[in-house]
Amino acid sequence: MTVSLVAFLVLIAAFAVGCFTRINAGLLALVAAFGVGTLIGGLSLDDVMAGFPTELLLILVGATLLFGIVKQTGTIDLLAYWAERLANGHRLLVAVLMFLLTALLASAGAFTPAAIAIVAPVALALGARFGISTLAMGLVVIQGANAGAFSPVNPFGALANVMLDKAGSPDGTLKLYLYCFAFNAVLAVVAYAGVQGIVRRRAARADGVTAAARDEVRTSGSPTGDVVGGTGSGVLTEAKAEVVPQKVEVTPMRVLSLVSLGALLVLTTVFGLDVGVASIALAVVLIVVNPDVQQRTIDTMPWSAILLVTGIVTYVGMLESVGALADLQAGIESLGSGSIAALITSYVVGLISAFASTTGTLGVISPVVVPIAADPTLTALGVVTAISISSSVVDTSPMSTSGALLMASARPEEERLFFRSLLLWAVLMIAVVPLVAWLVFVKLGIG
Repeated sequence: MTVSLVAFLVLIAAFAVGCFTRINAGLLALVAAFGVGTLIGGLSLDDVMAGFPTELLLILVGATLLFGIVKQTGTIDLLAYWAERLANGHRLLVAVLMFLLTALLASAGAFTPAAIAIVAPVALALGARFGISTLAMGLVVIQGANAGAFSPVNPFGALANVMLDKAGSPDGTLKLYLYCFAFNAVLAVVAYAGVQGIVRRRAARADGVTAAARDEVRTSGSPTGDVVGGTGSGVLTEAKAEVVPQKVEVTPMRVLSLVSLGALLVLTTVFGLDVGVASIALAVVLIVVNPDVQQRTIDTMPWSAILLVTGIVTYVGMLESVGALADLQAGIESLGSGSIAALITSYVVGLISAFASTTGTLGVISPVVVPIAADPTLTALGVVTAISISSSVVDTSPMSTSGALLMASARPEEERLFFRSLLLWAVLMIAVVPLVAWLVFVKLGIG
């Protein structure tokens, strides 16, 4: 038990350092895996190395390489341009299209933060033009990324599908993706409607105050000049900003990039080809056609995120080897109910993920989830779906990568209010979503 306690405390320390400093928690975890495993756990270097996720690394490198090339070719700009043309001035349709665009990118294999980083600036600018508050559009974008995040070619989906496979439900891949997509789509509607409802009420109050002030000026004859109305922030107002749409041309390379994304989904879901192998093969095809994209793409790949995931998963392998995960599993099993264990685990992953990496959290929790999901009184798909949703919906936290990207896309004068608004929404997600997901997917046994 002492070894297990020390091992978990080191992991928590790595997460904490990674959260509050610029040091990569994955690098810390990788070094700690060798230190704790050999010095305290009695493992050999080969034993620790056996936990390095070679297959997952291939998936991460392949998917991000292919997606990076798609971005470099301007295909993302083309999709955004099409989305604006399709909206044709309809406010609600703008939000729907931005949700679908982010979901499409995540479904095609983009890291959730990468999809958000690409779409958020475009979405917030379009939102300002069409009178959608910054907060409402930002939440829609994040939910769109989460909706596509559990595609089998996405890193989130890859980790979740490992849990499904080990729990004896390898045929649940498509259902996991569809359930997560549907849940996040509903959540996007709730977020948009709720925030825009607040916007309308504030606007109505602001109009009332402005009208009263003007009446007072007319009555008193006071030459006070202009009367300023509104709440003063685009986060919860409908202040519009002019954005001139720039036409993006359809080129053969952009068409080929779109075909490659479609081919990736077909090759992996229909023909069962390994995601990493398929991604790298398609990336090489694009590089051969246009060699100029190779170096630019490699330079901009999210190596930090790749190191984070592989480092954390290596450490988890060490935890399993020294028996730390077995001790944690025994503690959860002592609760006496697989259903309650699933609920508590959902809350734990939600809380941790709000302040750390969702991919890292899923990697850590995977060995604990598998025995719960394998409980014959529960459905493996239901447990994994509930925990997957609980770990990802808190990505709106400004302390998480996705939330921070939204902060970076907002206007400087909105920063403090935007931070508080995102944090409040993340707290609401931690409190409500794990329970709802547990009721829907675990208690009702949907799967």
